[in-house]
Amino acid sequence: MGTALSIRQDYTADDLRQLARKSRDADWSRRLLALSVIYEGGSRNQAASMGGVGLQIIRDWVERFNQHGPDGLKTGKAKGREPLLNDKQRKGLIEVVEKGPVPYLDGVVRWRLVDLVQWLWQEHRISVSRQTLGRELQALGYRKLTARPKHHAQDPQAIEDFKKASPPQWQKVAGAARGKRVEIWFQDEARIGQKNKITRRWARRGTRPSAPHDQRTRSAYIFGAICPKLGKAAALVMPWCDTHAMTQHLSEISRHIADDAHAILIMDQAGWHMSNTLIVPENITILPLPPKSPELNPVENLWQFMRDNWLSNRVFKSYDDIVDHCCDAWRKLESQPWRIMSLGHRG
Repeated sequence: MGTALSIRQDYTADDLRQLARKSRDADWSRRLLALSVIYEGGSRNQAASMGGVGLQIIRDWVERFNQHGPDGLKTGKAKGREPLLNDKQRKGLIEVVEKGPVPYLDGVVRWRLVDLVQWLWQEHRISVSRQTLGRELQALGYRKLTARPKHHAQDPQAIEDFKKASPPQWQKVAGAARGKRVEIWFQDEARIGQKNKITRRWARRGTRPSAPHDQRTRSAYIFGAICPKLGKAAALVMPWCDTHAMTQHLSEISRHIADDAHAILIMDQAGWHMSNTLIVPENITILPLPPKSPELNPVENLWQFMRDNWLSNRVFKSYDDIVDHCCDAWRKLESQPWRIMSLGHRG
């Protein structure tokens, strides 16, 4: 038979009732009022009736009250499942993901969940499923993202110098433009051809979806330029990349610049961009990017988006068909200035 359990004597029934009146937690108030019955000399059965529970629950409440006072009667949160990884293991996982695999040692050029599952087992003897590890990585802020293009021979210092020198050059141009405001534009070209790209698509797990893929070699070039701040865009679809085509594109960009503005056109140092015979309109000043630095040009984000959503997984019947699809894709983009702003400002 269980022994009688006495209640602590440093509180009174009035104390518990005052706490219950001030509380906005109905469950806590109910427990306080139930124990106040005991302080008034009532039986445990009467306390159980007041609390709407059984005698064993009243005993549990008394034990919690004796140990922690009124706070012991508050509703606690379940402890929940133990974390998959401790802080040290989580830090090690982050370092491995950030560092990336070494192809000749790890046998892969990018981490897959199955590779990280194997790493956890080898390093920490922790066995998890790919789905569980995927949720853990998402909780740490990681997502599977498309990598930006990066030239293997680029000079990081040249990129940093360009970032530092650009604002002074913009201010210098603004002064030379007789007080006109400055629009910042970016320009690039993309080749769209019959030998097209195949992108990922939704499919049932366990299947291998198919997509048309042509082997012919007809192609066209989109000369594209955007002003990310204003959501403006200007483009031409040309059959070749040369100085004449670039001159035509500069004229098209010039028509999209506001009358009271002067444009700084930032682009790479392709031969047809820097040619001495290139005709540059008066309302445009060209600012070349450092060599081998495609990630500094936000138009690269545009090409990726247009290919993934409008131009890939297609078979182009002819050169004219390529031109029609390129023009249609650019018109869609021009009709969505918010998308130009979003893609143009994406790092």
